[in-house]
Amino acid sequence: MPNSLTSEQVLALAPDTSSAQAARGLAVPHQWVSLNHMSQAVWGECRGSGAAPYQVLAAPDGRASRCTCPSRKRPCKHALALLLLAAAEPPPLISAAPPEWVRAWLAERARHEPAAVSTPKPAPDPEAQARRAAARAAEREAKVAAGVEELRLWLADLVRRGLAAAQGQPPRFWDGMAARLVDAQAPGLARRVRELGGLAASGAGWPERLTDRLGRLHLLLEAYGRVTDLSPDLQADVRAAVGWTVSQEALLAEAGARDEWQVLGRRVEADDQLRTQRTWLWGRATGQAALVLTFAAQGQPLEVNFAPGTALAGEVVFFPSALPQRGLLKPGAALRAFGAWPGYASLAEAARAYGRALARQPWLERTLAPLWAVTPVRVEGAWWLRDVAGHGWPLAAGFEAAWQLLGLSGGAPLPVCGEWDGEAFWPLSAWAEDHLVVLGAA
Repeated sequence: MPNSLTSEQVLALAPDTSSAQAARGLAVPHQWVSLNHMSQAVWGECRGSGAAPYQVLAAPDGRASRCTCPSRKRPCKHALALLLLAAAEPPPLISAAPPEWVRAWLAERARHEPAAVSTPKPAPDPEAQARRAAARAAEREAKVAAGVEELRLWLADLVRRGLAAAQGQPPRFWDGMAARLVDAQAPGLARRVRELGGLAASGAGWPERLTDRLGRLHLLLEAYGRVTDLSPDLQADVRAAVGWTVSQEALLAEAGARDEWQVLGRRVEADDQLRTQRTWLWGRATGQAALVLTFAAQGQPLEVNFAPGTALAGEVVFFPSALPQRGLLKPGAALRAFGAWPGYASLAEAARAYGRALARQPWLERTLAPLWAVTPVRVEGAWWLRDVAGHGWPLAAGFEAAWQLLGLSGGAPLPVCGEWDGEAFWPLSAWAEDHLVVLGAA
């Protein structure tokens, strides 16, 4: 099957555990009226509860799918089952000419994929449009400056009253300041203020964590007040941390870094209104980490981009930064074999790399850390990763797949990849029996 995924890679695309389990049950030929493939698509008709079967189709690499079932999950269980059948040895799919509903989907994909790099149409009156844009930008600059000044005074009052008083503040104390920053069009600052409340209630060691975050936030406000004195790349970091955005359409028009990008992990986080998907890539030749972000409102499906355990030959264009990390993969990347596991030989080497990164970008929240040989261990009720030199990193408190990781290791060192924020490590994947295993997946 050209460009098809392995079963593990297909299940890594599942939006949740129940979808993965349901897909396994549907991944048997007798559940399907037809199963076909061509180079650009796999498709079939799956029996459902109604009289008419569901029409299901997907790209062989799993990056796009469609189904006539009513599920709002993407990919749905039927699309996952179809991809599991395509990954079988031998696949029970028959090469065939596509029917009209498949041709229509392929035509729609062809229309939309190049749109990301297309040149925008000129405005009817470019000068008038530029004047309006300048006026809107000046208005926002004024709002953000006012929000920054209010936050500066709020922080001074917070520190003056002391950290003990901060710990006793109710959620509305933090949320109220965050809401005012949203009104000031500084969403990045708003998110950081909301996170302060969580740190104040984070248990043992909270004063150190809160003090560190307050110091970084104060540094950010000072940098924003002197932003024109900074280098262009650091200016971009400061403005991004405050909440300014960069046009993705304009970014995709620029030249990118060409490499074979290994997909090492994916993590989804949610708040009351938004779900954020972080997909981490690693350049096989450059050793460069690339973070691809995808967003969706609560209740809406997240776009499935790349399956962990695959590699994509193509260009990543990075957002301006003193430490380029967040990027966009240009359309047209070709699927490749994953290849050898990358990363750091020891926790000390990984920690030094993080220190260098933090020196370049003081507001770095997390980075990718692929590790060569670490063992999960439990110490006084807490999970750690220990390397062969005896150094250790604590696992994040919310990580729930530590026993799975221990089972994969069998008590011996194994390669593990995850997010490191300077304090705790969140494992995303491990390398076991010559393939990538997504941690926490069904």
